[in-house]
Amino acid sequence: MKRRTFLAATPLVGLVGSQTSAEKPLLHHVFFWLNNPNSEADKKQLIAGLKTLKGIPTIKQIHIGTLASTEKRDVVDTSWDVSELMFFDDEAGQKVYQDHPIHLEFVKNNSHLWKKVIVYDSINV
Repeated sequence: MKRRTFLAATPLVGLVGSQTSAEKPLLHHVFFWLNNPNSEADKKQLIAGLKTLKGIPTIKQIHIGTLASTEKRDVVDTSWDVSELMFFDDEAGQKVYQDHPIHLEFVKNNSHLWKKVIVYDSINV
């Protein structure tokens, strides 16, 4: 992620105050392990599918990535193949995404590509 893009996202995660958890910005981070991790075609198909999710209006920002070539350390998990990080205004926006036809179509068309998915959802404290 370019520094300017990252800095543009920080207001979404920097909000504090008297908001309820439903009103706080939500980050949705998903990690995918491919059935065929050595298949560039499968990786490209998954990434293309993830890019279709940009059409869901409650997604304020999306980052789709693969492993960075950073230093390998015990605390760094390098077992996954593709990730997505989405920013939502609140939990309601994330719920709209979950039920949106574009997301359901993405799962239908691409779930055969992965053997494992882990999701981390967080709100600002």
